Amino acid sequence: TYDIEVWIPSQNTYREISSCSNTEDFQTRRTKTRYKNAQKKSVLLHALNGSGVAVGRLLIAVLENYQQEDGTVLIPDVIRPYMGNSERILG
Repeated sequence: TYDIEVWIPSQNTYREISSCSNTEDFQTRRTKTRYKNAQKKSVLLHALNGSGVAVGRLLIAVLENYQQEDGTVLIPDVIRPYMGNSERILG
C-alpha cells in the first residue's frame, strides 16, 4: 500500500489524504474475474484499490502551511494554473 500524507501543523502530525494498494488476486478470486494469458491459460486478475482525495484534509494542509502573517494564503505553484494563475488568496 502506498499512502499520500500531508503535514498538519496544528495537529503536529502527518495525515493520510489518499492511498493505493495492490490486492493481487484477493478480491478477484471471489468474483472469478479472469483473463487469458499468452498461453491461453485462464488467470485471476490483480486488483488495485485507490481512494480519491480527502479534500477537507488537503485544504486544511494548504491553508495551515501557506497562510501568511497578514492572513493571506500563498497558492502553491503547482495548483496556480487551476486557480487562474493567482498567487494568493486574500485574507
